[in-house]
Amino acid sequence: MSIRLFIAGAILALCASPSFAQQEPPPPDPRDIPVEAFVSGGRLTSASMAPDGSRFAYTEMVDGKSIVIIVDAATRTEIRRVDVGEAEYFRWFRWAGPNRILLSRLVEIDNARYWARTSRLLVFDLRTQELDYIGFQKQRLEGDDVLWIDPDGQSILLSVIAKNANNPEVWRFPLDGRGEKAAVKIQDGDGDVDEWWADDAGVVRLGMGFTRRGAMMIHYRRHAGEKLQRITKLERFHDDREAWGVIRLFAGSDTGYTLFEQEDGRTELREFDYSTGELGEVVYAHETRDVESLRFDDTKLISASYIEDEPETHWFDPQLASYHAMLEAALPGGRISIGSMSRDRSRMLVRYTGAADPGALYVFTPGEGKLDLFANYRPEVDFRALSKPEPFSFTSRDGHTMHGYLTLPAGREARGLPLIVYPHGGPYGVRDAMVYDDWLQLLAARGYAVMQVNYRGSGGYGKEFEEMGYGQIGLAMQDDLDDALDHVVAQGAVDPRRVCLVGASYGGYAALWGAIRNPERYICAVSFAGVTDYTRQMEYDRYYLGKAFYRRYWEDRIEGEGGRNLDNVSPAFHASRIQRPLLVVHGKSDRRVPFSQYNALHRAVVRTDKPVEFLALEDGHNLAKQENEEKFLTTMLAFLEKHNPAFEGESAGSDDGGADTAADTGGNSAEPATPALPVEK
Repeated sequence: MSIRLFIAGAILALCASPSFAQQEPPPPDPRDIPVEAFVSGGRLTSASMAPDGSRFAYTEMVDGKSIVIIVDAATRTEIRRVDVGEAEYFRWFRWAGPNRILLSRLVEIDNARYWARTSRLLVFDLRTQELDYIGFQKQRLEGDDVLWIDPDGQSILLSVIAKNANNPEVWRFPLDGRGEKAAVKIQDGDGDVDEWWADDAGVVRLGMGFTRRGAMMIHYRRHAGEKLQRITKLERFHDDREAWGVIRLFAGSDTGYTLFEQEDGRTELREFDYSTGELGEVVYAHETRDVESLRFDDTKLISASYIEDEPETHWFDPQLASYHAMLEAALPGGRISIGSMSRDRSRMLVRYTGAADPGALYVFTPGEGKLDLFANYRPEVDFRALSKPEPFSFTSRDGHTMHGYLTLPAGREARGLPLIVYPHGGPYGVRDAMVYDDWLQLLAARGYAVMQVNYRGSGGYGKEFEEMGYGQIGLAMQDDLDDALDHVVAQGAVDPRRVCLVGASYGGYAALWGAIRNPERYICAVSFAGVTDYTRQMEYDRYYLGKAFYRRYWEDRIEGEGGRNLDNVSPAFHASRIQRPLLVVHGKSDRRVPFSQYNALHRAVVRTDKPVEFLALEDGHNLAKQENEEKFLTTMLAFLEKHNPAFEGESAGSDDGGADTAADTGGNSAEPATPALPVEK
């Protein structure tokens, strides 16, 4: 479908839109939307426009593999598919000029001494159709730290620890297939530097590292003609360390940007002089929320983003602000995101989505006033049958203002509804917002109200709010979920006797622990990839995250000041307290929360009569195989229907089937699907 934008002054009239088509049939009963329609499958992710605007690429997961699909931007027809292997091991792709794509993937090292994952870099050439390795055959763990990409796609700068080196060096690698023999070292390693940065002209300008005692060392130079010199050393608890968040360096300038914490704990955008370490003017600050991310083009800052209830963008670039306003007028009722664009801005990718709309991807050609629909993200999900979350606020038992979202099922009276408490993962620095969520919408489509809570420790509300959650896993963070439940129950829409928890990762832990800790509140719980033994998880994290990151960012958050006995809040140590039915699901190849966490709870209950059902899948922390996600969701719905039916005595619509979850089962084995582009709404 093509949407023509006729611009007369500031007025943009829409001829046709998939969201407002004429003579549409009535929306379906939400219960008739099949489970597989809500299976994400990694469809149409990471869409990126080539620098010259001639092509764009995106990724899909097909039978557990990541496929990079390259498309002609003018005709929107597929040109080429690149199989980059198992989805669990694929990290990212980036354009390197108009004809090459960089691909990062992980490789496992598993021997008698240790297990680790190492990143490796590949380049695919569209002209030769060849896939080549970039880097040294023998190098340390990180192999995809790209500092700079030549605009013409001829070479890159790669920070890497080569064989016999102890610190990262910077090498220029050609992308024409000549390999490591043609690589040229442009920056020696330095014992004080763990990470390097280059400016937009490809000049290595800054290096940062940490001593064994945690002091921060900064090396800097203004331009290529100067030598790098150590300009400062900041001890572990020095106040100025917070400013050194290197974001972007520009040729010919010492001024960049940093996200800096204000006195009230909110993060603001400030100018920053990298030659002196001094803060400059405030560039942007939101009244109540953290500035969460920044966006640049080749030469300048173009926007800052924050989350109120929905993601919002503050534009510094007037041209893009104007385009954004045009697109909002053309596609009302949802949220517009201007994504990747060509270097001259002649063509760009635009995403339209909403809290109750999975959305669509468009190709926007401003010079022609043309907006072309490429694909819908969930072609089998009729957005008109979905339910929009509504924000709410409440006061916690210790007097803090908290925020959350309540989604009520479409077509049902807002009274006496069954409720799913749906805690987010993370937990620290992560938050829920009014954005589309497949699992939430599936639960609402099956008749459940769904509650999300930004409990203490969540991001977006300032550092003080996040730090309130330190050391509070299983304690005050769990209290916040209970307090939110009390608030929602008091509003009269949900039945307090019909409340279950569903969550993944940390949310899976919170679901398990909530049902064990407070069986008087929750009648069942579903956990996907949840922690069950926090002491063992912390031991694992020391190696998985790396000792430096673990000590600096993780240990204090989990254990809190002075440490704590994590066994007191670990489900595997409290199996005797289980009263309510639990469904525990885990991927056997999960490396973030290892499968041993599943086994710990399984061992604790296997010879008891506790009402716990288990499902093991041949997958990882993020379900890469579509059949596994469908199996999990179908199993979850059958479990909820058994223990907390959405329609007591009513017809529940189409039957989605069920799964036998009484014993461990593996993932389904399915024939590779032939992917097709989604159809129009």
